[in-house]
Amino acid sequence: MSRSRVRGWWKWAAVVVVLLAATVSMTAGSDASNGTETYDVVIADGRVMDPESSLDAVRNVGIRRGKIAVISTGPLAGRQTIEARGLVVAPGFIDLHQHGQDAENYAVRAGDGVTTVLELEVGVADVDRWYGEREGKALINYGASAGHIAVRMAVMHDPGGLLPSGDAAHRVATTAEREEISGLLEKGLKRGALSVGLGPAYTEAATNQEILEVFHVAAKYHASCHVHIRVSGPPIEGNFSGFEEVIAAAAITVQSTGGPNVAQELHMIADARSRGMDVTTESYPYTMGMTSIQAAMFDHKEEEPAAYYASLLWPATGEHLTKESFLQYRKQGGMVIVPGNTPENVHVAVVSPLTMIASDGFLAKGHGHPRTAGTYALVLGRYVREEKALDLMTALKKMTLMPAQRLEKRAPMFKDKGRIRVGADADITVFDANRIIDKATYEKPLQYSEGIQFVLVNGVLVVKDGQLVDGVFPGRAARAPVLNEKLTP
Repeated sequence: MSRSRVRGWWKWAAVVVVLLAATVSMTAGSDASNGTETYDVVIADGRVMDPESSLDAVRNVGIRRGKIAVISTGPLAGRQTIEARGLVVAPGFIDLHQHGQDAENYAVRAGDGVTTVLELEVGVADVDRWYGEREGKALINYGASAGHIAVRMAVMHDPGGLLPSGDAAHRVATTAEREEISGLLEKGLKRGALSVGLGPAYTEAATNQEILEVFHVAAKYHASCHVHIRVSGPPIEGNFSGFEEVIAAAAITVQSTGGPNVAQELHMIADARSRGMDVTTESYPYTMGMTSIQAAMFDHKEEEPAAYYASLLWPATGEHLTKESFLQYRKQGGMVIVPGNTPENVHVAVVSPLTMIASDGFLAKGHGHPRTAGTYALVLGRYVREEKALDLMTALKKMTLMPAQRLEKRAPMFKDKGRIRVGADADITVFDANRIIDKATYEKPLQYSEGIQFVLVNGVLVVKDGQLVDGVFPGRAARAPVLNEKLTP
């Protein structure tokens, strides 16, 4: 498959956008600027860009105990100094939509400038267990939602992996099962899940009533919902049924596959926001998507024309499918790359002021979708530098401040992410704006982006001089406050 200049398929996502005014603090005393105080790390002479305050100037940044301690026009002394002259110093990128949550995926995300990756669409069933498995072992920050898909699979004993392939996809839940699903989602929110994830596209037997009950649980805990909307048959321009289901249920947040209706649905979201509804979106810049071949959307596809199967790419081998291989892999299970959108629709989505940038990333043993390794560098290299479709500050805002603001009401820790200001977490990405570019392709998805020179997570270098740093695990849990089970929320 040839690599397209603008590759993109996009997905919507839920967001509360709370605009916070903050001023970047400069040095507060002579000690910080005359070299008598030593910081753990100093980023020297970089072009500091903060989307919250609109700071865009050459500054020195001093870091102490994982926090930004000072931003100075004068020189600073550090135990470790990063020379950033000619480079952009930006908040670390925050990805709200990342399915790969292991060491392999964390490494390629760091190589693309990402410092926080969140599984908010599919989510997890056991929040405590999921966070516990990663504590002290993560290269970058991590977090998850309480996931309707995952919980439904647990309640219905579905045999699927990331996505359901049995009853959770195909059977209407009983009243007792719906009550158990709601109870487990509520438990996850009490245990600090960042939000609620759900995907009617993958749980097609879930009724409108069941989806509404999920939104009720989320609203009770002031949590946003991240939704992969229901798909009814092939994408048809003007058919908004899945989109309308979510808007009607929620007025909270939406993440969806827009298909041929991207421009129309963006207009609908803008209109809803003008009426006080809390809806924004996310996008990723690729025309192809990826999902489980056992997903319900592939049911009853046994008699499609040959061109349909040929449009599907099996990333594990790089082959385009035939009817025979499609049926074989349906039984076997695994991820498949599928046509998703047109370059024109992707462009509309990426440049819209409503959208954040997210990846929907997932790799397994080097196989998967190039969006995992290249999403952020692609936007900065192609949309910003080459096409000038976005200015650099706006692109950074979509990658940093907007995702942080989306979550900070429920998880106040995000008030210290997505910013370059005194007191913020030292999650920082330093890159060469004149050179940054994605390298991952559909055939070779495990190729690291170029131009990402330094990445710090909680003040610790995880990328240095464009190379991953071995043996460091500074990533921390991104989590909402855990509620006492005895307290009424």
